[in-house]
Amino acid sequence: MKRAWNIIYYEMGDGTCPIEDFIDARPENNRAKIFNWLAQLEEHGPNLPRPFADLLEDGIHELRIKLSGEQIRIIYFFCYRDFIILTHAFRKTTDRVPKNEILLAKKYRTDFLRRHAENDLKRQ
Repeated sequence: MKRAWNIIYYEMGDGTCPIEDFIDARPENNRAKIFNWLAQLEEHGPNLPRPFADLLEDGIHELRIKLSGEQIRIIYFFCYRDFIILTHAFRKTTDRVPKNEILLAKKYRTDFLRRHAENDLKRQ
């Protein structure tokens, strides 16, 4: 039986959800493509290969999507065996993922893990 991963959108303490805001701001056809890629990530988890996904550093990963000619990166991490936490997304304009995007994901991960225990997520 295949392992099912659960995708969760990271939400800040004030209720702001950067990944949801990013997706909601995209045109409908872009949102459909994003949801298709998220379904692939949910199905394959860490086995989704490059060029579709990649490990950046220290457990921070990127989902690599091309939308309307733009290179989009959705940043995420795995936690508690069954969960993929999407932190945020951005339009990539350089060869490498900017260090500040990785640092932001690490900050969000620290906050998420501080506020959410594994049992809390399983009850959702």
